[in-house]
Amino acid sequence: GAEIFDARATFVDNRTLDVGGRRLTADKILIAGGGRPFVPDIEGREHVITSDDAFFLPDLPERIVVVGGGYIAVEFAGIFTGLGAQVTQLYRGNPFLRGFDDDVRAFLAGEMVKKGVDLRFDADVRRVARQSDGSFSVALNAGGAVEPDLDMYATGRVPNTGGLGLEAAGVATGRNGAVAVDAGWRTSVDNIYAIGDVTDRIQLTPVAIQEGHALADALFNPSGKTVGYEFVPSAVFSQPEIGTVGYTEAEARAKFGALDIYRSDFRPMKHTLSGRDERGLMKLVVVRETQRVVGLHVVGPGAGEMTQGFAVAINMGATKRDFDATIGIHPTAAEELVTMREPVPDPVPLAAE
Repeated sequence: GAEIFDARATFVDNRTLDVGGRRLTADKILIAGGGRPFVPDIEGREHVITSDDAFFLPDLPERIVVVGGGYIAVEFAGIFTGLGAQVTQLYRGNPFLRGFDDDVRAFLAGEMVKKGVDLRFDADVRRVARQSDGSFSVALNAGGAVEPDLDMYATGRVPNTGGLGLEAAGVATGRNGAVAVDAGWRTSVDNIYAIGDVTDRIQLTPVAIQEGHALADALFNPSGKTVGYEFVPSAVFSQPEIGTVGYTEAEARAKFGALDIYRSDFRPMKHTLSGRDERGLMKLVVVRETQRVVGLHVVGPGAGEMTQGFAVAINMGATKRDFDATIGIHPTAAEELVTMREPVPDPVPLAAE
């Protein structure tokens, strides 16, 4: 069995750790310390909370500002709005969710606004100050201010490598303290490895778990197991939810050239009688020459559950013909992904083909 120490570990050298005052040695050492929230160095940063703190709030503030444009910011904006708070989300860029498909980003923004989120792009925070009544003033660089009862920063996460003493072991790090590794998760020191968020590659728990399994196999029971990073499915638990796997349209055009894009924006059938104003988005990105589906993007209830199953097909190289040959389950939203027959007009000139 494994012996577990509830203490901080720091490197003494490449084979020795100081664990709460006790020295431990090992032939092989794995760094898997995860990530931590990042808050930029702004005036008044002592007044803000992070996503780690949000779960320990004694009560729900009436007015909340969420600063950030990544999945954590989007998720908490939806959570707080759903609980009844007045939420303003501020993001210095335009639009949010960088790295996601542009259609997904635009569609989600519209749906969040319909649900009551005061969504503001190109809004860079200059200062946070506490006011005499206990609320805060969040001043913007472009002028003006927002006055919430709580200011939460969800401006990304960085590798949790501070205080590990990596320099003592000779482990090389990069941007934001990320541990540099090769394709086999080996660091710059032959007997030290790193997986997960400390490497600052794909910050998803299932990716770290898969890396751990593959590394354990490579070290103790070599089987040739690898981790594929090209078609990693993920979800954003926003309101509504996002599920995605593979390339965005922009990424696919840059890598594969001519594409066929299939897209559908609709109100799910289950809302027909209620008249609920909630729509869904389905999108397939298909390489025109081979007809391989290289990107699948869903916005709507259950998008993550839906995407997990389709991710298997996409990892196996499914083509649009494979999708077309699959009978849909009616009435479901997912059937839209196997019944879209006509691509949308191609916005990219084809003269280069």
